[in-house]
Amino acid sequence: MMKFLDHLEEWMIALLMALATLITFTAVLHRYGSGVSALQPILAHINMSWAQELTIYLFVWMAKFGAAYGVRTGIHVGVDVLINRLSDKTRAKFIVFGLLAGALFTGIVGTLGANFVWEIAHTDQTSPDLEAPMWLVYLAIPSGSYLMCFRFLQVAWRFIRTGELPKHEHGHVDGLEGDEALDNLHPHDLKHGDKS
Repeated sequence: MMKFLDHLEEWMIALLMALATLITFTAVLHRYGSGVSALQPILAHINMSWAQELTIYLFVWMAKFGAAYGVRTGIHVGVDVLINRLSDKTRAKFIVFGLLAGALFTGIVGTLGANFVWEIAHTDQTSPDLEAPMWLVYLAIPSGSYLMCFRFLQVAWRFIRTGELPKHEHGHVDGLEGDEALDNLHPHDLKHGDKS
């Protein structure tokens, strides 16, 4: 189960991005093809007005899963100047507190979102162009928030056990091997002092 969950965000983001790209590409081809007199009789009866709305909804879902991915991989921006100046024991307490606060916040947002989705599911609200039930659109809020909550708890548990946080190498590109000294140019991350 954990092997599946460890790659859930990447699969969902890749799928949603591929769908959004394909839908946008198709809509653009339809728009320009409709201007060609030879293709106009064929394309005139095809309605693609829903494409933009669906693409927006796909990006909303992508953002929610991307936020959970950011927690799992450590790519969210954080201000840690003061925390890095604390002693190791005190710093660890603040890190655990921050992770648990993130889990609490995303858990609350997920619960409020789930209640909202439950209430809107009992109405007849539909999206303007797709005419899809709006609860499907808003389901991104509890889904992404609960996944983020899980990732915060997962990172906190790993930190308590090992003392390690997920770290994203900003200069690293998967599949591209190069000079190890250039992989991470941030001064805080240079472990061997001055290399000049």
